[in-house]
Amino acid sequence: MKKLYAIICFVLLSGIIQAQSKKEKTIQAAVNQLVSAMISGDRNALEQVTSEHLSYGHSSGQVEGKNEFVEKIASGKSDFVSIDITEQTIDVIRSTAIVRHLFTGVTSDNGKLGNVKLKILLIFQKEGGLWKLIARQAVKKE
Repeated sequence: MKKLYAIICFVLLSGIIQAQSKKEKTIQAAVNQLVSAMISGDRNALEQVTSEHLSYGHSSGQVEGKNEFVEKIASGKSDFVSIDITEQTIDVIRSTAIVRHLFTGVTSDNGKLGNVKLKILLIFQKEGGLWKLIARQAVKKE
């Protein structure tokens, strides 16, 4: 009887772990979509991955809404040449996901090359079956 109970518990826990893993994979795909859109400057891709309620905080303290964020990237005013994400964690709570990572990138703002190294907090929320970025905050990595 104990063996049967142990097998049932194992099967149930395996299902929960796999479900969490699947959710994390969908969040990872949304993060990848965001990074790709930021590098390419693709307005449609940026629009698709961000919520209308976006609050986008920069390490300088500046905060933008969706329209300002999308326009700055799509117009090339803020241009990411490359972005590297490391040390990422994803925590999914029902229809909300908290993502933290180290963001290292090369920028070309107004033709001037620069390097950024930031700690990032992203909040995604499921909207209409898709994970959308609703908040982002950056702090400088020392």
